[in-house]
Amino acid sequence: MAADVPEVTEAERGGMVLVVDHDPAVADLAGLYLSREGFDVHLVTDPAEAAPAVRRLKPDVVVLDLTAGVSEEVAGAVGATPIVCVTPDGEPGPGTYAVSRPFSPRVLVAMVARALRGHEPELAQEDVLRAGEVILDTATRTVTAAGTAKSLTATEFDLLAFLMGRPGRVFTREQLLAAVWGSAESAGTRTVDVHIAQLRAKLGALSPLRTVRGIGYAADP
Repeated sequence: MAADVPEVTEAERGGMVLVVDHDPAVADLAGLYLSREGFDVHLVTDPAEAAPAVRRLKPDVVVLDLTAGVSEEVAGAVGATPIVCVTPDGEPGPGTYAVSRPFSPRVLVAMVARALRGHEPELAQEDVLRAGEVILDTATRTVTAAGTAKSLTATEFDLLAFLMGRPGRVFTREQLLAAVWGSAESAGTRTVDVHIAQLRAKLGALSPLRTVRGIGYAADP
């Protein structure tokens, strides 16, 4: 992962980064390296203070420690703000903006830079997207699982295509509402949960959809 992360550009320096980590030593280390690169860094080591800090500071990027657990209140406060997830020891990162604990400070800085510039994996150029035995054809708007055709509503298809086109990346419910429904305010976040449940029911055990507790959803490759 370290080989393909971008360096910090002059334009990105000065962005506000909120670091939420239950370990003060780790938070201080992250803050030190981010500050050295010119970021405006704020540290929170008490998870209960995370949501109020997000609302008060309105950071450009949130570095979020998942080892201590993240409440729905925090995820809701973060909304569409880019998140760099710090995942537990030995577990793979859940998406583009992720580092695994213990992390390299240089990689963390680079991931924050990537999140700040709004880098996002583009929807695959191919018409056909694959996740295990699930195949989605964007041209014909058809989906099969282990060769069996699945009947999806237009919204279910769009949601699945959005996630499969960005394999591994975690999106909050607010981000999915904005991307698939067109507005994070036109429908409640429960709408996303309902559609995810419907997709899982239709795809069964082959479903690539994964819940990241307290954050949102991703599609595994």
